[in-house]
Amino acid sequence: MSSLVQRIEKYLMLLLNQSNGSLKLKRNDLADQFNCVPSQINYVLKTRFSIERGFLVESQRGGGGYVRIRELKFDHPEVDFMYVVLEIIGDELTQQQMVNLLHNLEDKKIITQREKLILQAVLNRQNLSIDLPYRDYLRAKLFKAALGAIMKSENSQ
Repeated sequence: MSSLVQRIEKYLMLLLNQSNGSLKLKRNDLADQFNCVPSQINYVLKTRFSIERGFLVESQRGGGGYVRIRELKFDHPEVDFMYVVLEIIGDELTQQQMVNLLHNLEDKKIITQREKLILQAVLNRQNLSIDLPYRDYLRAKLFKAALGAIMKSENSQ
């Protein structure tokens, strides 16, 4: 049997697909539906619907509070998404953010599985044997350089 997190994620993805990429719901109603506490819904939103995975989550607290999930879609997926990725990365990139971004880039067919595996290996914390926060700075700088090289090679073909 799948975990609660997986069931909630699957349900939200189904709703997103049916609603053309944008969904507005009440966190408490969703928690009641899955017989869980709202913090478990927050966990799913934070880990499975992050910007690194191609989603924008907005929330409003209070009595009439809601959560809005929007899937990021672009007219020119490779170019537009690359600008978003570079903006997301900023000056630091954690191991988990890197994994999420690579997964999303592969899903959107911006990088190949081979490129994803190479970048995961090179940027893995075990291969960047320096202390935090310098490791996250170095990972961000290398990630940006690698994506720039991939985009250059794609445009020159």
